[in-house]
Amino acid sequence: MEGYGAGDLAVATVASHTAIQILLGAKREGLRTIAIAPPGRGWFYSRMWFVDDVLEMDLRELPAAAEELRSRRAVIVPHGSYVEYVGWRAAMEIRVPTFGNRYLLAWEADQRRKMSLMEEAGLRVPRTYSSPEEVDGPVIVKLYGAKGGRGYFFARDPEELRDRLRGVEGPYIIQEYVVGVPAYHHFFYSPLRGRLELFGFDVRYESNVDGRTFGLADPTFVVVGNLPLVLRESLLPSVLRDGESFASAVQERTGRPPVGPFSLESIVRDTLEVVYFEFSGRIVAGTSVYMVHGSPYSLMYFREPVDMGRRIAMEIREAAESGRLSEVVT
Repeated sequence: MEGYGAGDLAVATVASHTAIQILLGAKREGLRTIAIAPPGRGWFYSRMWFVDDVLEMDLRELPAAAEELRSRRAVIVPHGSYVEYVGWRAAMEIRVPTFGNRYLLAWEADQRRKMSLMEEAGLRVPRTYSSPEEVDGPVIVKLYGAKGGRGYFFARDPEELRDRLRGVEGPYIIQEYVVGVPAYHHFFYSPLRGRLELFGFDVRYESNVDGRTFGLADPTFVVVGNLPLVLRESLLPSVLRDGESFASAVQERTGRPPVGPFSLESIVRDTLEVVYFEFSGRIVAGTSVYMVHGSPYSLMYFREPVDMGRRIAMEIREAAESGRLSEVVT
């Protein structure tokens, strides 16, 4: 991190997912911005006034660009497309300061480790099955990785599950299907302020789940967008406590808190019990629902609305100005 002082820092991120709000937030906080675009996509980001530089490259070769990024005093902000297309192993090894706790990306990539971490945090989680023989009701099968739900499927009983698993390639996890409505919770952990901030909620808009397929297509859970959600206010205290419990578990298992944004993904039953089935250890796409205008929940902590992209940039800028940048990057 030699040369990474308070002045002339840049925020770099892969040109996809939440790049617009990340780079816009960085520019609003006075930081330079770099969009790392896959071939053929750079033109789109080059038209944005708040993008200073566009680096177009094969994302699998990003680690080879580490020296150039360091020369620009860039801090990488990871998101779902970064994890998926650069790869979590490369994300762990790239020699560029990375905002957040990058160790959490390795946990996120493994569904079983992911569930064990939430269990250690004391969160309510669905039952996990090791084989079809254990299944005694409806289940959902999830593939590993940050694919936005692609490839997930339901099975009503052990027979249907065995039949559908024959076509599955790669690692997966079998979970109890929990009846309720989804809610995706957005948090931000600030080492500088020593607190966890509840930032908002969203619901995913999924192609042939929310579309009018009339039973003509099996759900594939491909996410095409996100919708804002205002949760019942009576649930907020317990949701924040759950987030704090998760942050403590991350600190215990990785040696660092979940710096910056993360998400706990849940189903809320009709009893108002919240059951957590996933976490994302970085910014999630659903935070874009309050991009620019800011999250209404951010007003609990700031005197003006702040979106997640700007909140990230605030933490980076303030850390650099106070000589604490090493506390917010790995």
